[in-house]
Amino acid sequence: MFRSQTFSVRRRFSDFLGLYEKLSVKQCLQGCIIPPPPEKSVMGMTKVKVGMDDPSSVEFVERRRAALERYLQRIVSHPTLLQDPDVREFLEREELPRAVNTQALSGAGFLKMINKASDAVNKMTIKMNEADTWFEDKFQEVENEEQQLRKLSAVVDSLVNHRKELCMNTALFAKSMAMLGNSEDNTALSRALSQLAEVEDKMEALHQEQAANDFFVLGELLCDYIRLVGAVRGCFDQRMRAWQRWQDAQSSLQKKREAEAKLLWANKPDKLQQAKDDITEWESRVTQYERDFDRVGMMVRKEVLRFEKEKVKDFKSQIIRYLESMLQSQQRLIKFWEAFLPEAKAIA
Repeated sequence: MFRSQTFSVRRRFSDFLGLYEKLSVKQCLQGCIIPPPPEKSVMGMTKVKVGMDDPSSVEFVERRRAALERYLQRIVSHPTLLQDPDVREFLEREELPRAVNTQALSGAGFLKMINKASDAVNKMTIKMNEADTWFEDKFQEVENEEQQLRKLSAVVDSLVNHRKELCMNTALFAKSMAMLGNSEDNTALSRALSQLAEVEDKMEALHQEQAANDFFVLGELLCDYIRLVGAVRGCFDQRMRAWQRWQDAQSSLQKKREAEAKLLWANKPDKLQQAKDDITEWESRVTQYERDFDRVGMMVRKEVLRFEKEKVKDFKSQIIRYLESMLQSQQRLIKFWEAFLPEAKAIA
């Protein structure tokens, strides 16, 4: 499939957005779930471009790198998208034409685009009487899941902020304890207080690691899936649009037949042939649009089932990773306190 087993290319963030746009134009109409690109941060990019070497800039670069890696992994793990020539070009071609008009495809723009598409479906003139309850049930599940993911994401954000605040307070506590130890005349007590300050310094670093895990392991996973669930809603909308096109064609066919009947009644044979040709054309369209609707429905069903399987695998992997990290943190914490305990007991 690829020209070589390993290759390396340079890509701008706009190139990733451009790839998403190309895939959406070709694959989305077929009912395919297109993994959404990462969010765009104007503030983060500004800090990087002006060379601000602070922790937030480093964190932003790492977050962006990890998000783009996950984005590409989801694309290349998709059997249909992997075969797309634009994907292969993105991965192999040395230079790509600069992507333009990609602002609306990132961040809030992506969600607005999804919501706008959903609104368009909701405003359809003919309401669909769902013959297959599977689609109705799954769509309801998707909407409920999106709400729960948003709530959990907000809680994780709060947890991250709590950890960061705990880091600052722990650092202040360690500094105060060290100052108290330096001013203490009792040698054993002074040494114990100094050792306690060192333990608190280690705990501050531990809290920072835990905050990072909360953010990068849980927080980013939830953000990814909020956007992925939006893409799933999008594929249901495409099925609705295919159905609407089929219904519109049936309506047009009915009007053509009524027009033919009027011509027969008015005895206008000169226009009858054109009317018959129009009916034949619209009969063909109705048949084709019905096939399109069935095909999109089959693709949506297949895509949703695949999405659910991948979701379970992703959540299992990340939750295990998170729990293992928390377990290691607690084990290190125990060792810190066990090492300090003899110092406390030695106070005379």
